[in-house]
Amino acid sequence: MDEEYDVIVLGTGLKECILSGLLSVDGLKVLHMDRNDYYGGESTSLNLVQLWKRFRGSDKPPTQLGSSRDYNVDMIPKFIMANDALVRVLIHTDVTKYLYFKAVDGSFVYNKGKVHKVPATDMEALKSPLMGIFEKRRARKFIIYVQDYKESDPKTHEGLDLTRVTARELITKYGLDENTVDFIGHALALHRDDRYLDKPALDTVKRMKLYAESLARFQGGSPYIYPLYGLGELPQAFARLSAVYGGTYMLNKPECKVEFDEEGKVCGVTSEGETAKCKKVVCDPSYLTNKVRKVGKVARAIAIMGHPIPNTNDSHSVQIILPQKQLGRKSDLYLFCCSYTHNVAPKGKFVAFVSTEAETDNPESELKPGIDLLGQVDEIFFEAYDRFEPVNEPSLDNCFISTSYDATTHFESTVDDVLNMYTLITGKVLDLNVDLSAASAAEE
Repeated sequence: MDEEYDVIVLGTGLKECILSGLLSVDGLKVLHMDRNDYYGGESTSLNLVQLWKRFRGSDKPPTQLGSSRDYNVDMIPKFIMANDALVRVLIHTDVTKYLYFKAVDGSFVYNKGKVHKVPATDMEALKSPLMGIFEKRRARKFIIYVQDYKESDPKTHEGLDLTRVTARELITKYGLDENTVDFIGHALALHRDDRYLDKPALDTVKRMKLYAESLARFQGGSPYIYPLYGLGELPQAFARLSAVYGGTYMLNKPECKVEFDEEGKVCGVTSEGETAKCKKVVCDPSYLTNKVRKVGKVARAIAIMGHPIPNTNDSHSVQIILPQKQLGRKSDLYLFCCSYTHNVAPKGKFVAFVSTEAETDNPESELKPGIDLLGQVDEIFFEAYDRFEPVNEPSLDNCFISTSYDATTHFESTVDDVLNMYTLITGKVLDLNVDLSAASAAEE
């Protein structure tokens, strides 16, 4: 281990693995270590026996749940937007050759006690039971404005500068009511709370366009895709990529102590008495606990069921967003469901997650509105984990720490963090101009 590396990456969570892959492709000499004997860190994937050990303290799950190895239960389940930056990163690095994706059946939103399909196009808006007849027309006009909007073509702006006009002002111009604003902001633009309303509208319009373009890509019922066998495949795919480019991986390395020189800059990592020298360290918050602060807590429930979530058109994979306002909360509640069609459970079984940013000391009751939508469950597990973000100054100590995973059931915020870290580490912006069709063969 007594070599010198450009970068040592600690932890094999998804963010760390993507960065390790990107940096290896860039020609940097990378050593990647993890204190665990498995890939994935917080974002690992568990079989049924492992799930039972973690939540029930025994390794004997009930036999009626089926074979343990048929389960691949992601601990940080997130769907991937078909056209988003993560897919571009996968294509940019050619990781797509290690993975098979499948479209997700449904994208739904909770409104006034009911679950509705998210209307994403002007035609869907006209059919949606979410709105009355006059509201449908207004919503359709707004959606057409968004579809036609091109940042580089002022003719499509209708005289509005969206870098200055707020989302609230834009929505007011089209006369949309609160309910419509709720599903547009949270289920189409995927904002996590209502602060976006007082920020420039351009971000919201771009997010809506991404949703619509992703939806059009597969002609399916949602804009999302998900790997067969779950997300546990992703860290391993990036690990393979890193190895192809000369990266070194070491699992089961206890302690992994980060060493600093007298100026406070990182100079290496010590494990089992050996020190590997390096110029930079990339890690998750658990490896440098004195350089992060707690910023929140995620509460979640994991359920195993024998049926799809009711009122989702029998979708075998689905996301349901429950906007904060519908529940009188400060942050949204998310439902994620996947099944044997994505090879994450035995035939006839479904795995559902309910997650949210905890706002009280009783997270189980906060999750209840989501759990109530699931119908009968065979088993349910509850868990809460703290969320951390870095407080160090990377330009002074050369430590690049990722932010903990949030409660969302899609990848938008995760990819933003990875791309920002890549720029901090390398001083350049990752080029994501790729041919998106390159990923489609595997996704069919």
